[in-house]
Amino acid sequence: MNTELSVERRAAVHAALGDPARVAIVDALAAGDAAPGELAGQLGVGSNLLAHHLKVLEGAGLVRRTRSEGDRRRTYVTLVAEALAGIPVGTPLHAPRILFVCSRNSARSQIAAALWCRRSTIPVASAGTRPAREVHPAALAAIRRHGLSLPAARTHHVAEVTGRDDLVIAVCDQAHEEMGELRRLHWSIPDPVRAGTDQAFDDAFGRLSRRISRLAAILTAATTSTPILEESGEVDDAEPVR
Repeated sequence: MNTELSVERRAAVHAALGDPARVAIVDALAAGDAAPGELAGQLGVGSNLLAHHLKVLEGAGLVRRTRSEGDRRRTYVTLVAEALAGIPVGTPLHAPRILFVCSRNSARSQIAAALWCRRSTIPVASAGTRPAREVHPAALAAIRRHGLSLPAARTHHVAEVTGRDDLVIAVCDQAHEEMGELRRLHWSIPDPVRAGTDQAFDDAFGRLSRRISRLAAILTAATTSTPILEESGEVDDAEPVR
C-alpha cells in the first residue's frame, strides 16, 4: 500500500510539473517566497493564468500560502521543498556577501547569520529596518543551544551595512514590506519573539536552517559585480507597512 501511495504521489508531482510555466514558478520559489503579484511581475505571467498554475501546484502539495505577519492583506506563496525530494529545482545564484534582514535585527536575522557561518565561507552580515537596542537574549540562547556562536553580537540598521552587490534576504514579512524597491529574496519566517518560548526560537532556527541549506546548494561566491536577481517588476498588492 505504501508503495502504491508513493507511486501515486510521484505521479501527481510530475503531472503538476508538466507545464513549463509551473516549473518556472517552482524555480522562482526555490530561493525565496513571493506574493502572487510579485511572481506575476517576475515571470511575466497574467494574474488569471498565474492563479490557475498556483491552484494546480497547491493541489499537488508543492506550494502553500501564508498570511503576512506585517500587512495582513498580503499573502505569500512558499515552496514545499520536502515534496520535491530528489527533483532538482532552482537556478544558480552568485553573491560576494549575504545580508540577512529582519525588522528588529534581534532574532531571525541574527540566527540566520550564525547558521550561515557554519554552512558557507561566503561572508555574511545582518541588519534591521528598525533595529532593536540589542540582540534578543532568547535568540542568543537558541544559537548556543544548537552549538553555534555569534561573536560580538549587536544590531545594525540596514542602511548602515548594505553593500551594492549583497544578496539581501528579508527573513520576515515586515522587513520585506518596508524595504520598498530594494531587490532581495524573501523568507516568510514567523517571529519567535511574539511567542517568546524556547520552542518558538527553536522552530525559527529549524526553518532557517532548512532554507539556508537549500540556498547554499545553489549559491556560489562572486568576486565581481554580478547581477544576483533579475529585475522583478514587483506588483505590490498593498501599500508598504510604515
